[in-house]
Amino acid sequence: MEFIKYIILGIIQGITEPLPISSSGHLVLIRNLFNTNFASDVNFEIFVNFGSFLAIFFIFRKDIIRLIKGFFKYFQSKENKKKYYHDFKYCLLIVIGSIPVGISGVLFKDTIDKFSLNLKLLGIAFLLTAIALFLVRKANGKKEDNDITYKDAIIIGLMQVIALMPGISRSGTVLVGCLLCGLSRKASLKYTFMLYFPVSVASMGLSLLDLSSGSMNLFGPYICGLISAGIVTYFSYQWLSDWVKKGKLWKFSIYCLAIAIFTLYYFR
Repeated sequence: MEFIKYIILGIIQGITEPLPISSSGHLVLIRNLFNTNFASDVNFEIFVNFGSFLAIFFIFRKDIIRLIKGFFKYFQSKENKKKYYHDFKYCLLIVIGSIPVGISGVLFKDTIDKFSLNLKLLGIAFLLTAIALFLVRKANGKKEDNDITYKDAIIIGLMQVIALMPGISRSGTVLVGCLLCGLSRKASLKYTFMLYFPVSVASMGLSLLDLSSGSMNLFGPYICGLISAGIVTYFSYQWLSDWVKKGKLWKFSIYCLAIAIFTLYYFR
């Protein structure tokens, strides 16, 4: 039964992590619906988040390797500064876009944890996600990767802070921010998940500080959860990518609206 429970949670993580429907919000909802604490196991959270991280890293591995190489080669010579300028700038855009959420996550971690205890706020958060996704249903700017400005990165980074609240989707909020800043759907999708990596590494690092040894006898089930999270995350991203490029992002707003209504009604 332990294996089945953690595989199911891994699947839920894999579905909700890349999709704009809030993975943290769903875990809070499951924890309260079934009156269980296994969905809030910090050790397990690290494992399944790492599974999603590996899947998304695999998807963007070529871009990541190119950007890292370009960033360091930029400093090697004057000729390289021109050749690798766009890769260097994109790396800076990732850093700038990650600073606001990094600072906010450290300063307001305890406050954010308290938010997760308020189920009415969770329902409202799902509702806000639904509204935001619906508002950008027709958005499709012209800016591509090389056209993103530092101002865009700051605006998108500030919007990402909102997603620290459970129920507010990180991928959804960043996608909305990108589209509002005039990025194309393709560029928005890429920048959204490039910003995912610093946030994911930081959150896993903070979770490691709370790591306990009491439940590590569940190492086998944890690994099953990690594998299921990784596999499902990979296919969930493909689904998201297809819908974003076809302008179907708004369909996720219907789901978020339904979850919001259910949460507000059930926990009234």
